[in-house]
Amino acid sequence: MKLLIVEDEPNLLSVIRRGFSEKGHEVSAALDGNTALMMLEEYVFDAVVLDVMLPDINGIEICRRLRASANFVPILFLTALGSTENIVTGLQAGADDYVTKPFKFSELEARVHALVRRSAQEHKPQETIAIGDLVIDNRTKTVKRGDDAISLTAKEFRLLQYLAKNSETILSREQILDNVWDINFEMNTNVVDVYINYLRKKIDKPYENQLIHTAKGLGYTLKS
Repeated sequence: MKLLIVEDEPNLLSVIRRGFSEKGHEVSAALDGNTALMMLEEYVFDAVVLDVMLPDINGIEICRRLRASANFVPILFLTALGSTENIVTGLQAGADDYVTKPFKFSELEARVHALVRRSAQEHKPQETIAIGDLVIDNRTKTVKRGDDAISLTAKEFRLLQYLAKNSETILSREQILDNVWDINFEMNTNVVDVYINYLRKKIDKPYENQLIHTAKGLGYTLKS
């Protein structure tokens, strides 16, 4: 599993990270909320172990932002806030599970495994999408064009995935913002155009057949 641990107490973070690493998992870590959000923007994780009390953005707000941007990575809150009200608040924010401190690592590991298994069953997408010679593997989060492997950031992958799932359909900038970014994103931003340009450089520019098309005044579509 590829895990992200978000915990502002360095010693506890080290213990959790070492525990999962010794079990053979690939573990990344963040000491604050802003760092966690940046990492979640750029990389794809199988699950997130998230503290609630963080020095900048609290875990509840991080969870809400992820769900608002259609990121459904499994989230387990690990926190000292163990009242029923706290647990309900965490789950209503979009968390999948809630473990209170102090805890046993064996239980934490078992719960994370259960979340990942359940998520794979509930959110299993079409395994591959092919548009012309472009193949998107939703299981491994990899992209190939012909025999060429194409490296994308997590956000670029989600944008390409959304375009591919709606191939042949013209998607407005507002639709793309709603489904790939936070629904409250500033609507006059040019972030969609910027990321479309990023994708074009990677999946279109080196090839004769262009797949991403602009519908002037309307938006974008992906088609062979």
